[in-house]
Parts: sequence; structure tokens; C-alpha cells
Amino acid sequence: MPDLLWDDVRNFFDPDLMGALPDVSVAGTSVEDWQAVFDLVRSSGWAWEYMEGGVAGALPSAVEVLKRPADAETVALQVWPVPGVLAIFWPMAAEEIDFDVDLRELQGQTGVDVLCRLLTVLGRRLGKPVAMTASGDYGNPVLGFDPAADRVVLMADPKLIQLI
Repeated sequence: MPDLLWDDVRNFFDPDLMGALPDVSVAGTSVEDWQAVFDLVRSSGWAWEYMEGGVAGALPSAVEVLKRPADAETVALQVWPVPGVLAIFWPMAAEEIDFDVDLRELQGQTGVDVLCRLLTVLGRRLGKPVAMTASGDYGNPVLGFDPAADRVVLMADPKLIQLI
């Protein structure tokens, strides 16, 4: 049985309500947690591309990425956990793992299942909660992986979400 059902969470997957690119994060992380994500991406069989200043390159260690000077080119780790669905990880600080997903790619029950699998795999690998918020609404999670429940759970009522 799926963690979440499309009919129950469709508002949380509505790009007009949530923003096309909701924020997904893991708080309280470290360089080691980022390295675990890098290792997961390398070993998962997912398609991925590491970009530094818009130029593709080899994925360095998390230590190398996170010790870069503040004025260095922006880096992004683009990951396709399934064809047609992109998650973009932004390794900017050791203390938090941030990434975006595009809700336009996650429509219907299939999209819900893909997102739940991604959040679950990350949460289990890190042993930490993974939370999704509306774009720019940091601190008000709507759904996420709960390590205690070992699944993705609702963190807000989808019926209460309103246009911003």
C-alpha cells in the first residue's frame, strides 16, 4: 500500500498552490551526511549529473564541495531517480541538505509514489526526517519521511492549504 494517496494529497502536488519547485530538506546534517547522499546517488543506479558553474563534471567528495569558498561557482547535483523526474540537490552548507523537485513531473499516484520512494530512501540512509514545504515557506512542512514511522507521513492538512 502506498504511503500517501493522490486523492488525499493532490493539493500538496499542485504547482499553483505549492509553487512548482517546493523545498525539500534534511536539517541537522553534517559533511558525513552529504557524503552519504553522494554515495547513495553513485550506487543507486539513478541517472545524475554534477554541475559546477553550469559545467558538468565528476562528483567530488562532500568535503571538497562543502569547503569551497563562499564566492565560488554555484554547484548542483541533478538526480533523476526515475526517468522524467528531476531532483536538484544544492550542497551549500553541511548543516542542511536542500533539494528541489518539480511538482509538474510528479502528478497522479505515480508521482506521489516516486516522491515517497525518494524521501524514504534518503531518510533511511541518513536516519533523519526529510520534510517538504511549499516553495519559500520554510519551517512549515506539509509532508515528509518520519524515521520513527519508517514512512512518508502528512505534516499538515492538505485541505487547509490556500492560495498564497
